[in-house]
Amino acid sequence: MTNYKKRTLRAGNMLNPTPVVMVSCGSTLEEYNIITIAWTGTVSSDPATCYISVRPTRHSYDIIKRNGCFVINLVNKELAPIADWCGVKSGKDYHKFLETGLTPIHAHQVDAPMIEEAPVNIECKVKQIIPMGSHDMFVAEIVAVHANSELFNRKTDALELQRANLVTYSHGHYYDLGKMFGKFGFSVEKKK
Repeated sequence: MTNYKKRTLRAGNMLNPTPVVMVSCGSTLEEYNIITIAWTGTVSSDPATCYISVRPTRHSYDIIKRNGCFVINLVNKELAPIADWCGVKSGKDYHKFLETGLTPIHAHQVDAPMIEEAPVNIECKVKQIIPMGSHDMFVAEIVAVHANSELFNRKTDALELQRANLVTYSHGHYYDLGKMFGKFGFSVEKKK
């Protein structure tokens, strides 16, 4: 067995990589905003529940808290420069849909816009806000999911999310996803 040498680091978030998402919010065109989020994930599969964590000082924080909903828009390689820009610039100073040319479209279940150019849109209703220190966690029920039709297999109609070219974020850098090397249960699957 290899004897690994470990270095101790200061306590910090090392759960990497994280998904890159643009969260859209606002109930009117004037209020619409996009915030880039890396602190997001799954909480429960039944009911389908996720979270985003947002600093209370961010412009989108009050919009999401007031309206009680948001849309998580997954980011592909093509959208990565726009997601980065939306993460650097504040909605206090810029109308991000107008500045980026992204297209807001009506969500089906929540009063917030979806980003048409995003390959997947996840509509969310806030169920709980939990103060966590630097960020507050918005725990939300997923009420609808939309995916671009070209992501579905023409023969099986299965969603092939790998075709979306999604990106991840790790320690200040963006990465595209590598090649698949296994599937769930491959370690115990019988060899053919």
